[in-house]
Amino acid sequence: MKAIVLLSGGLDSRLALKLMQRQGVELHVLHFGSVFYSGEDPQSGSPGALKFAAECGVPVTVQDITDEQLLLVKEAPHGRGSGMNPCIDCRIVQLRRARALMQEVGASFIVTGEVVGQRPMSQRRGLLEIIERAAGVTGLVVRPLCARAIEPSTPEKEGWVDREKMMDFAGRGRQRQIKLAEELGVTDYPAPAGGCRLTEPNFAARVRELLEHEGLSVPDVKLLALGRHFRLGPRARLVVGRKETENAGIEKLARPDDYLLEARDVAGPLSLARGEFSDERLYLAARITARYSDAKAEPQVVVDVRGRATRQLTVVPVTDDDTVSFRI
Repeated sequence: MKAIVLLSGGLDSRLALKLMQRQGVELHVLHFGSVFYSGEDPQSGSPGALKFAAECGVPVTVQDITDEQLLLVKEAPHGRGSGMNPCIDCRIVQLRRARALMQEVGASFIVTGEVVGQRPMSQRRGLLEIIERAAGVTGLVVRPLCARAIEPSTPEKEGWVDREKMMDFAGRGRQRQIKLAEELGVTDYPAPAGGCRLTEPNFAARVRELLEHEGLSVPDVKLLALGRHFRLGPRARLVVGRKETENAGIEKLARPDDYLLEARDVAGPLSLARGEFSDERLYLAARITARYSDAKAEPQVVVDVRGRATRQLTVVPVTDDDTVSFRI
């Protein structure tokens, strides 16, 4: 039999792949990229996941689901988690994509690394069935890590896979997965984490704030993961780098209509001002930029402004108290 295996790159999906290979199932990996996934290029996905698939000799299809996730973040039919994460609707999108790929490559079912009860929003027992039904794949999802803890899928009932050779994991513990990894020879895997930035409280707060003031776009979402953020007007945002790598990232994401600010002749951040900036707001942006430079204790600092316009501003750095009301 042939199956589509959803490989995120985390330990659970790696174990699911290995368990199915052990049963002789021919696999085709479907891997998703997104601007909301930590440290990834949406077009190419996670290098770790792709490396693992290559080591296992499994062909891979990478799909960017950013556009669909942006729509779901704005309006999630099945609600959001504790952050801005529309986990249920996102899983429906993923399984719909998997269903389409099944038809394309001639696969008969889908394999995931889900463990019942592990994630409170999208992996509760009843929700697994709701998600399958909404995605049009009822009974076609095999979950090797928790198969014996839930109702059997069609591939199990039909004998396409051996239910007794799968696991009965449940809940949020990780010890059984770690032990299984040792048995299967899976040694190089990332530390457990959500993977999706929308579950991170600080990032989720920035997404919520951006949606409220400006709406969501891919370039703006990419900026949310960098620097300190300040709201200087209803449609005016300042991003201040915290380290050299963030400064480089901010410069790379700058658009022709942005301002870039940097204190002259001293070490400090690169700041990006995006949106509607009057002279007064730009002056405030320069003062905040000076505050985070090595010249923050100086009575005056020269800040170079480039991008939309080129100029020099001599400013007095703001105090810590001044930044509180603007910080996102």
